[in-house]
Amino acid sequence: MKLYSRREFLVGSRNLGLTAAATMMAPRLAWSEAMGLPPGIQLYTVREELPKDTPGTLKKLYEIGFREVETAGFGKYSVKEFRQLLDDAGLKAPSAHLNLGSPELGPVFEQASILGAHFATSSSLATSNLPHRAAGGPRPVMAPLGAAGFTKLAVQMNEIGKKAKAAGLQYAYHNHNYEFEKMPDGSYGYDILVNQTDHALVKFEIDCGWMCAGGADPIAYFKKYPGRFKMIHVKEFESLGRPTISLSDRPKGLDLGQGFIDYKAIFAAGKKAGIQHAFSEQEDPFPISQMASAKAAYAFLHASS
Repeated sequence: MKLYSRREFLVGSRNLGLTAAATMMAPRLAWSEAMGLPPGIQLYTVREELPKDTPGTLKKLYEIGFREVETAGFGKYSVKEFRQLLDDAGLKAPSAHLNLGSPELGPVFEQASILGAHFATSSSLATSNLPHRAAGGPRPVMAPLGAAGFTKLAVQMNEIGKKAKAAGLQYAYHNHNYEFEKMPDGSYGYDILVNQTDHALVKFEIDCGWMCAGGADPIAYFKKYPGRFKMIHVKEFESLGRPTISLSDRPKGLDLGQGFIDYKAIFAAGKKAGIQHAFSEQEDPFPISQMASAKAAYAFLHASS
């Protein structure tokens, strides 16, 4: 994802002009063979389509074959209205990407509850205090966090986890590539986040694309920290031939199955690890359109075993 565009999408998407026209489409049952889970998509993937026609876009995703979505903002709609649109389309939202850097989390958790989500998930917690990216401007610079920065982040994650539990939710942390900054002992910053957070309060959503781009291995993490991972993002990148942990050094996004990531092995390991939800997600550029890439993503998930 374009990291700072996602922040703008989460915070500002309610100001987008959305139309309410839509036509009903005949439902059909479809299940992903990837880990035996219902096929899912992170709605950030269709961020250009949603503002044009939110009800119609959601129904098209159902027609493609998706049964679960992960939200990333609600456009011009209230969360109650957005939940109704999901219901009308036949879609479930077990996870919501939320602005969990907010000082007041009560209203944010209420959004997740209204959606019917179990997981309240942070999209990019460490960057919540960075300035917004100006349209067409350079990405804000994020300095390496170092061990102290990751330790501080883990403390914040535990606090969010406590509040989420009190609200009847499960907090989950979604990674990008900067978490794979090497520490002096050779481990990653991500290991600090896993080791220094409460097992019950904090779960993790592995973005497999970003983790692999950062030089780490989802399968190794499934094995090293059993029970901590409940969701994955299924994302593809063109290989840079080297790890990257910089937000500005971004590999090119590709349709699923066109890059370097071995998802057959990841799905096999993820099933053993107890992954509960798998959401496809794609970065720019889209070869044809966002909806065409969504169709390719569903085909990939449905064909995987």
